[in-house]
Amino acid sequence: EMEAKYTRKMQALREELDLRRKTEIHELEERKNTQISELMGNHEGAFGAIKNYYNDITAKNLTLINLLKEQVEELKKKEAVLEKEKADVLRENKGLAEPLQEAQELVAELQKKLVHYHRDKEALMNSKAHLKIAQKELKDLQWEHEVLEQRFSQVQEERDDLYQNFTRAINEVQQKTGFKNLLLERKLHGLLTLLEQKEVELSEVLAASNLDPSALSLVSHSLEDVLSSKNATIQDLQIQLARVCKAHNDMLQTFEAKLTAFGIPLDNLGFQPLSFPIPGQ
Repeated sequence: EMEAKYTRKMQALREELDLRRKTEIHELEERKNTQISELMGNHEGAFGAIKNYYNDITAKNLTLINLLKEQVEELKKKEAVLEKEKADVLRENKGLAEPLQEAQELVAELQKKLVHYHRDKEALMNSKAHLKIAQKELKDLQWEHEVLEQRFSQVQEERDDLYQNFTRAINEVQQKTGFKNLLLERKLHGLLTLLEQKEVELSEVLAASNLDPSALSLVSHSLEDVLSSKNATIQDLQIQLARVCKAHNDMLQTFEAKLTAFGIPLDNLGFQPLSFPIPGQ
């Protein structure tokens, strides 16, 4: 009975445990199916995301590839242009070889000059010192120049006054000399006219008187004496006239020499000085 009892209990317990096992297995399967469903959903979402991600990457890569192809084309074009420019630059380099050599020679020469830079700099400083001394001397000379200009202005004023006084004196002397020469010429002309009249009267008297030769000889001697006296008077007057003309001409020469010494042109007189010819020349 106990064996049967415990057999029944064991059977009941086995059935209960089997039922519990089945229930737990069913619950476990349900949980597993749920987890599988969740995992599948998660996997599908992740796969979709990954698929979209890689689709985007693929699209971007295709775009990038197309862009790179375009850039490659552009780079090829640029390379062709650069090759052409390279050829041009090579030609220019060949053409610039000679100027480059000249420039190098110039650089060598400038380097030689640079060696003497300090010496030139010292010479420049000495030149500046001499320049300062020269500037000081220039200022002194300018001051002396101003003083000399003032003295020159004063001398010019004195020269103008002297010129005016000298011109006035020349005019007065010329007027007096001309008037004296005119008087002498008129006096000489009157004496010559009087002499001619006396000779005509004497001829008429001799012709009318019918004097004998001795008386005629006496009258002739007397007349010759008178004529000699008159000729002597005329000669004295001519000598005086010559002296006056010479004095006048000497005065004009002195006047012109003074004007030249003062630097005054003769045209500034405003008149032409009259030079008298010396009688007998």
